[in-house]
Amino acid sequence: MGRTAKLNQLTEAQVRAYSTKAGTPAPLHDGGGLYLRKRESGAYWYLRMKDPATGAEQWHRMFPDDPTGGYPAKSLKDARTEARRLWAIRAQGIDPRAERERLAQEQAEARQAAELERRRRVTVRDLFERWRDLELKARTLPSGERTGRKDSGALALAQFERHVFPLIGDLIAKDVTRADVLRVIDVQLTVGKQRTAQMLFADLRQMFAFGLDRELIAASPMVMLRKARIVGTGTERDRILSAEEVRRLADALPRANMSPRSVCAVWLVLATGCRIGELMGSTWADAGTDRAVLQAVADVEGVKLGFVDLAARTWHLPDTKSGREHTIHLSAFAVRQFERLHDLRESCAWVFPSTAGTGPVCPKSFNKQLSDRQRTDAERMSRRSKSVDALTLPGGRWTPHDLRRTAASLMAGLGIGGDTIDEALNHKIESRVRRIYIRDRREADQARAFDALGERLAELAEQVAPASNVTRIRV
Repeated sequence: MGRTAKLNQLTEAQVRAYSTKAGTPAPLHDGGGLYLRKRESGAYWYLRMKDPATGAEQWHRMFPDDPTGGYPAKSLKDARTEARRLWAIRAQGIDPRAERERLAQEQAEARQAAELERRRRVTVRDLFERWRDLELKARTLPSGERTGRKDSGALALAQFERHVFPLIGDLIAKDVTRADVLRVIDVQLTVGKQRTAQMLFADLRQMFAFGLDRELIAASPMVMLRKARIVGTGTERDRILSAEEVRRLADALPRANMSPRSVCAVWLVLATGCRIGELMGSTWADAGTDRAVLQAVADVEGVKLGFVDLAARTWHLPDTKSGREHTIHLSAFAVRQFERLHDLRESCAWVFPSTAGTGPVCPKSFNKQLSDRQRTDAERMSRRSKSVDALTLPGGRWTPHDLRRTAASLMAGLGIGGDTIDEALNHKIESRVRRIYIRDRREADQARAFDALGERLAELAEQVAPASNVTRIRV
């Protein structure tokens, strides 16, 4: 219906009475195309107009975006004011409905842009949490491949909490500059903590690359920073014990005031090339303890669960750092070490039980035992071993991982091939093609390699170092 000359035909009393009528009576007309229409949900204001393009009559719901747009929330006076506004728009050749839709679209786009900006305005702390959840947390894919970090980013979190967040944690990630990053790094370099600076540099670079991939930042502040120039390059450790040093070690261990289990541990790393976390996670295969229980303890203690079967002369590791299961053949030399440990066996499944007997010894504890015995008197730590230099060797300080490297070197010296040594030490095969296509673990070659290594260690252990006056021993 077109706009009539007669306007304001209704009174408030008429509108109020209409709104209370039962059912859906005919619309109430105020003139000028303004109607009050009764619906089951209430009474609503409409404006009757012609479509400017087709000339067809249309009902325009008034106050459509207001949840309280019906009567009495919108009075007769409110409706007349709105009708005049809409007719003024129509007089300009603009369809009010199309205009409302255009404005609604603009508002929606504005809200979307604001939400996008809000999501992009993540802080450095927020960015770290997203990076940790998606890339650092340890997961096992359906294919069996493991992703993330072994500790699920616990070390990175501790480092960031201590060194990064206090300085730039609350900054918006996309606004972080190279100067901000260098401020974090330089604090560590100033106090001589180069290794910490290197770790922070690497983690910051990975985190900002993650943010760049997901369009959380427009550019990474790490792009123009060169690791070698800023924090230097890490020194690759290549320490191995020579045959003479192994002889000296055999001479020194009985005088080092270490527990018998720790002495056996030294020889087992040399005899099997295992990692210290694997050794401390070893259990007796005949213990009968539920594997799920053992695995839960191993996960908490940060060791790799393994099962030693002396009858079969095997040590099976279902899960290792390389992501593969691994079975170590025990040479006669290695069996003797485990037999000594078996003689010390307590009422628990762990080969190296903690004092409480509820789990394994912490790998760090074993590392400290070796480190404490490679010091000078001036470096002695209070309430620690007095045998400060008992395990000092001519080639300098050595670690449990150096023993693993020594085992590989001794195998190579016996003429054992590199492929067999890689399998024996359960190295991850660098070539992806070889990992996929060559599944033979060379078990027979591994067994021969371990037996040869055991014989060589027995030979070295039975020889006293030339400068020693200690009685010859058998290990």
